[in-house]
Amino acid sequence: MDNLFNSPVQVIETNIKGGETKVNLPIIKMIILGIMAGAFIALGGATSSTAAHNISNVGLSRFVSGIIFPVGLMLITFIGGELFTGNCLTSMGAMDHRFSWGKVVRDLCIIWLSNLVGAVIIAALTYFSGNLDYSSGLLGAYSIKVALGKCTITPVKGITSGILCNILVCAAILMGTAAKDIGGKVWAIFFPIMAFVVGGFEHCVANMFYIPVGIMASMNETYVQKAQEAYGITAEQLSKLSIGGFISNQIPVTIGNILGGMIFVGLPCYLVHCKKCSK
Repeated sequence: MDNLFNSPVQVIETNIKGGETKVNLPIIKMIILGIMAGAFIALGGATSSTAAHNISNVGLSRFVSGIIFPVGLMLITFIGGELFTGNCLTSMGAMDHRFSWGKVVRDLCIIWLSNLVGAVIIAALTYFSGNLDYSSGLLGAYSIKVALGKCTITPVKGITSGILCNILVCAAILMGTAAKDIGGKVWAIFFPIMAFVVGGFEHCVANMFYIPVGIMASMNETYVQKAQEAYGITAEQLSKLSIGGFISNQIPVTIGNILGGMIFVGLPCYLVHCKKCSK
């Protein structure tokens, strides 16, 4: 009788082979797939914020967001896309000498930039669509609050939260590989991604949507006034919503995501389950 799911050894081998394909893609395909992935994650962020923005209880708000947000990784899995955080697992192929670390770095740099393009496009479309007008502009105010929290995160928190996030994201990708049917893949992806959202952990690609849309919202007087009324956000705080604030978030969070994917998931999984080590 066939196994209902792939074994951990099969999962890691499949991931390594998939990594070979990823790092050898033509640059134009990398860019297109990276833009798609950034857009899909941003759509998960936009819709989850819409669902959760008017819920005052933090735990319940994150729970609702966690139910919606996984659609982003599902879209990538079933339609296609190259996601920076997931591609950190290409490190296992370099560990196994299937391809060079240079190819891993090249792939991650191209995908990071492409994810940014896709996420910013969705942020702009979300803003100009009027989506942030919900609840008399409260969704716009909520977007400002979320972005401000991310722009003012400390480097230590950014790195450690980024590690925790990508442990769960990479686990979701590997669990999705373990499943043999689409239903199994959906549930395998759903729970780890839901857990990272409920935990409030930092995902560099999601933040490529949350911060830009918050910056855009901060330029709208209605949203700013609502943010002041609902959250007590001051003009001085709003000044931190900037490109500099975006960079101050992205550097530690990206480092944390890399460590979470490569060191906390990729390395132990490779050492325990790769073909060479399992012989």
